Amino acid sequence: MFVARIPAYLGWPLIAAAGYGALCFWASRAAYYPMKYPQGLWELQAGLGARDVWLRAADGVRLHGWWIPSPGSQVATLFLHGNAGNITHREGHIRAITAAGSSLLIIDYRGYGRSGGRPSERGIYLDAEAAYRYLLEAGYKPETVVIHGESLGTAAAVDLAARRGCGAAVLEAPFTSARDVAAGVLPLIGPFITWGFDSKRKIPAVRAPVLVIHGTRDEVIPFEMGQALYSAAHEPKSFWAVEGAGHNDILPAAGAAYRQRLSALYAGLGAGP
Repeated sequence: MFVARIPAYLGWPLIAAAGYGALCFWASRAAYYPMKYPQGLWELQAGLGARDVWLRAADGVRLHGWWIPSPGSQVATLFLHGNAGNITHREGHIRAITAAGSSLLIIDYRGYGRSGGRPSERGIYLDAEAAYRYLLEAGYKPETVVIHGESLGTAAAVDLAARRGCGAAVLEAPFTSARDVAAGVLPLIGPFITWGFDSKRKIPAVRAPVLVIHGTRDEVIPFEMGQALYSAAHEPKSFWAVEGAGHNDILPAAGAAYRQRLSALYAGLGAGP
């Protein structure tokens, strides 16, 4: 029987390439921690006054979200959540945003909640675009739409705001790029296996007012990274350092000031539908 032998000078590079490919594949999946329906706190929907919304992304993926009106509101917020859970885990944001005076569209990215598909960077951008298009078709003008991102959602928010008009962009616990985050977690190999979500490169194209919110004790995305992204943005812009807040407790740490900040932002926007 003939057995082919791979020369050592070819074998080791092939093994290294396969290992590198496996690491890159793992890194591309490690950014997402979706919770699929029926997992989640879906019983909250009625109490929040949320109506089911079904969208179709440009590549055909079916998406699910909630629409929560704020009585008398002339502003609509598109909320793009972080990388874990699903829309049912954002009760605090839903209540704070609507109480501050904005109606709210919150969507689950592909692979999350009741949405189809699997998450990816390109897919998340398409999902945000579909939600933005929904608001325009509902009658909202770009200048009355607030694009509000949380953690991973800030990358989608920056990408969308850099391409589309909006009244303001709110970036909560943002990061500069996936590569920068990876460098902090795995200093030696992280930057070589992770890339994309390059908000620092894109944010100069955002011409709407930018509000960056970051906890001073963020244990996931360094406070300095939020400052760096803020520095790359054009005026008008503002930076709110929430003293003592970590990555996941900005709302309770900020207290009533969170709603007050957003209320002042919404009050400065133009008329809606």
